[in-house]
Amino acid sequence: MTWPVLLVTLAFPLLGANPRVILETELGEIEFELDPGRAPGTSANFLRYVDAGHYNGGRFHRTVKLDNQPANPIKIQVIQAGVNPEYDKAGFDPIPLERTTKTRLRHKDAAVSMARSTPDSARSDFFICIGDQPALDYGGKRNPDGQGFAAFAKVVKGMDVVKRIQMSAAVEQRLAPPIAIRRAFRK
Repeated sequence: MTWPVLLVTLAFPLLGANPRVILETELGEIEFELDPGRAPGTSANFLRYVDAGHYNGGRFHRTVKLDNQPANPIKIQVIQAGVNPEYDKAGFDPIPLERTTKTRLRHKDAAVSMARSTPDSARSDFFICIGDQPALDYGGKRNPDGQGFAAFAKVVKGMDVVKRIQMSAAVEQRLAPPIAIRRAFRK
């Protein structure tokens, strides 16, 4: 763990309530409540991108619905977002995967989690679950390595916006056009 992540992680218990982040999208606001007590490294990583302004001008770029994943026998429903493309290559180092077996944060409806390819590769892309998605937990079959994904927050306001994003026009799983994140900030 790097020093900035360690310092932010250690400071969370002093702050009291779990931090909240608001995403202003072109379709409305989505509010997250992070859980740094159970997912300290992932929460600190997400806040690092928020505080640096990297999600300002970012976008929701992917929608995964039951009908647009024909080649995958394990179906999920999520929307995925990332940072402003200007920051895509200038981001922070990848973080260690905080597995659901350790955090006990499951991929339930409204869960927010980090996207990744291999374990310990998550950076800035995140996704929001629409409905319960146990295939994304540790031992789930969605990722061939079975390690699952790192849930770290939940949507507390704006699931109607999440569902509108999911139903927006798409080419396969790519939102066309992407849905802009105008800005992201701590509440």
